[in-house]
Amino acid sequence: MKIYMIRHGQTDWNKTGKLQGQTDIPLNEAGRALAVKAGHALRDVPFTRVISSPLSRAVETAKLVLAAAGRVLPVEKDPRIEEISFGDLEGAVMKGTELSPEAEEFQAFFDAPEKYRPAGNGETLEQLLKRTGDFLADLAASGQEHDTVLVSVHGACMRALQANILHNPVSEFWNGCVPPNCAVSVAVLEEGTWRLASRDTVYE
Repeated sequence: MKIYMIRHGQTDWNKTGKLQGQTDIPLNEAGRALAVKAGHALRDVPFTRVISSPLSRAVETAKLVLAAAGRVLPVEKDPRIEEISFGDLEGAVMKGTELSPEAEEFQAFFDAPEKYRPAGNGETLEQLLKRTGDFLADLAASGQEHDTVLVSVHGACMRALQANILHNPVSEFWNGCVPPNCAVSVAVLEEGTWRLASRDTVYE
């Protein structure tokens, strides 16, 4: 089995540095164009299934990729690959010139993830790693050997899937950076074990 994990296309909140988390922000036109480019680049991939986060930016990305790749498949939705929840901080500006008051403290999420503690009713990285790990385990157990699955997700969610595959500690959660919008990473299931075959390919 092979999975193609794609981060959703750009949104206006991505562009302005706002935390999205589980707030349902749609793609902008640049994000839609990125998804179409990715779909054209993946037109030779024989997708057999599509699984998406339930959030509309991920679902629309999956649909645009499929359409551009010339494939017609139902989009399955799985809440275990929804983005991490930032709770009360969703909508706060964390990048740019006009930062929210919480921005400095929140920076640990990126710079020292092992020290990150969510504000309010937010989700921990450990909780995100658990649910994405369960998703991968269930996919390995229930999928077909020759499945090729498009998995449409989010930045932190993609890194959580990869951390489960690589067995990275939380301190290495980001593995260098946040994945760009519409970056594609590929993992292969071999004898019951996931292996990361490629990482963060962006099709321009």
